[in-house]
Amino acid sequence: MWHGLRSGSARATGAGATEAGGAAPGTAAPPDRPAGPGNGVPDNGVPDNGVGDIKQGIDGTTGVAAADEGGAGRPPPPSGQVPRWLRHAAGWSWRLLLVGIVVYLAFRVASTLKLVVLPCVAALLLTALLRPVQARLRRSGLPALAATWCTLLLAVAVLAGAGTLAATRATADYPTLVRELTHTGNELQHWLAGPPFHIRHGGVEGLANRGLTYLKQHQSLVAGTVLSGGRIFLEILAGLVLMLFITFFLLKDGDRIWAWLTGFLGAESRQRTRLAGAAAWQALMYYVRGTIAVAAIHSVVIGFSLWILGVPLLVPLTILVFLAAFVPLVGILVAGTVAVLVTLGTKGWIAAVILVVIFILENQLESHLLQPLVVGRMVRLHPLAVILALAVGGVVAGIPGAIVAVPTAAALTRAVPYLSGRAVGSPE
Repeated sequence: MWHGLRSGSARATGAGATEAGGAAPGTAAPPDRPAGPGNGVPDNGVPDNGVGDIKQGIDGTTGVAAADEGGAGRPPPPSGQVPRWLRHAAGWSWRLLLVGIVVYLAFRVASTLKLVVLPCVAALLLTALLRPVQARLRRSGLPALAATWCTLLLAVAVLAGAGTLAATRATADYPTLVRELTHTGNELQHWLAGPPFHIRHGGVEGLANRGLTYLKQHQSLVAGTVLSGGRIFLEILAGLVLMLFITFFLLKDGDRIWAWLTGFLGAESRQRTRLAGAAAWQALMYYVRGTIAVAAIHSVVIGFSLWILGVPLLVPLTILVFLAAFVPLVGILVAGTVAVLVTLGTKGWIAAVILVVIFILENQLESHLLQPLVVGRMVRLHPLAVILALAVGGVVAGIPGAIVAVPTAAALTRAVPYLSGRAVGSPE
């Protein structure tokens, strides 16, 4: 019985050596697997039954570990495995798709609630402008509530005074504007009647009569436009009231409101959010102050030029240029076009050309001197970023959206590094 067990064990050991070493016991190794340690066949030709492989694998002299240390390539991935670059591309694709969906939904919500969103953003801009005035009144000894009321009433008085002055001067200059436009129209008719056009006086009157006939035939369309204008006026009035209401509470309790909004976050997230908010608020204040200064310089230069040229509607055009400075790139173009057309219709083409040259020189002065020095590097955005922000704001909310697009982009640009953790410390 003992002899049988030993025979069976020997046969099992021989079979294991055959499987591990690739050769039967007592035979030499095949040509592609020479005899040696770790190959199942030692140098003396006696099989080691795989024990050498185990030992060599443990001490790391041969096997996979030795192949790795020797720089040998890893085995190729299975045929069904997805390549690494494709996995990365798929991961970024669904993340970008999710971000795009969130941004689209945010814009849709903002567009639907623009009567609320736009006054809130405008209130933030007005608060950034009025906060230094309130702080100065507080330092002079006024309580918080009294300082807030005085600041807000001062802002309302300035806005109402500017609007009243513009309306009064427009009414006073309207007869002069009509008289000079009529004179320019008569000169244009005489010019068109001569060479090379030879358009008769009756032809010009026929064009005017056809225009009046068109207006009479489409009276309902004109009435609808007037009604639409009345609805827009009511929306603007409601937005102004809401803006002043929000501005009052931001001036009075802005710090407490921000602390309450960030109080639900964890310690680290709350710190990052508060630093990001401080950076965004600082950028917003610099933007508003710098834009006010640039707009004032714009209006003074253009107003003085219009006064020298003797153009009517001096005060309304000056206020229009001042307000247009809050819409970068596009606003000054629109205000300049209106001013040039009024100058062309009242003072002729020479005065219009002079005004165009003044606008070009003043625009170059703003681009190369005023914006870098007054607004500063903190809120400087690339022109492409400005154009894209204006386009998105205009598509979402029209002219008000274009007004608030650039300061919003500047604030986000300053806040994102603090939110992501790339910037640390209090913003300077």
